[in-house]
Amino acid sequence: MAHCYYHALSSVRKWGGRPDDYLPLHQWFDQSKAIFADPRHRALRHHAEGIFMLETLFGATIVNADGRIVPVRLIGEQHVREDLGYIPSFADWARLIVPQAWMLRGHRLDDPLAGLADQSELASEPPVAGSHPATGRSVRVEI
Repeated sequence: MAHCYYHALSSVRKWGGRPDDYLPLHQWFDQSKAIFADPRHRALRHHAEGIFMLETLFGATIVNADGRIVPVRLIGEQHVREDLGYIPSFADWARLIVPQAWMLRGHRLDDPLAGLADQSELASEPPVAGSHPATGRSVRVEI
């Protein structure tokens, strides 16, 4: 579905009420379009944990305009299924992230100078995608 309003209309067909009863929930799922305006925005909330986050934010149920009590989790499941065809886990999305060298650059928190030395070395050479910053060798990470 292209727009939250159409998800809300689908919710009305399923549980009754008015589109405004459901629109804020469907808009929450798609707020990530503000930072990533293609289908990859869905990686932030369109998964099982996102559905549980929706329930945490909006409560276990809503009462629609017809007075019907509707479980929020079911509304979230409807949204994700309409967009993706099924409900993935966050791990399903994360497996598709290709690790980059900057993602692997960790430093001990109790050694504030370690980060400064590494930054000066890295400034002189551009990072190579898929290589470890300390050794320059390629890195393979599996999730």
